[in-house]
Amino acid sequence: MHANRFHATDKLIDALYTEAMLLADEARGYFDSVGREDRAAMPPLERVTFSCESLKVTTRLMHVVAWLLARRNGAQTSNPLSAASESGPAELASLPHEAQLIVKASADLYDRVSRLDERLGEDLGESPVLGLQNRLARAF
Repeated sequence: MHANRFHATDKLIDALYTEAMLLADEARGYFDSVGREDRAAMPPLERVTFSCESLKVTTRLMHVVAWLLARRNGAQTSNPLSAASESGPAELASLPHEAQLIVKASADLYDRVSRLDERLGEDLGESPVLGLQNRLARAF
């Protein structure tokens, strides 16, 4: 890979890392304060859904941050981005508006980092077999 391409990738990874940390702070702030109030006002089944979705946000962001940190620290052959559960439309619709925005933002960030992970794997000359194994691992 050309040196300018590495530099552009480094900048992208730094920007994504900053975005991930800001989103993690926003999610923590919401789920630790207003989200608790929102959750308390919900029927029991919706409270469970709310809690599950907040855990999915946390998991997505932890996977993204870990992958980005590995890349920032020079791990050019880091492990692929770990799989994270998706949020279904019905679950998402049952959440308060602010929670929906955070869930969608975390899923969007995860998807962008996942695409970057795939591209970097291809750029590093990943073998077709390893590429297929990585895609299968992410799918399940």
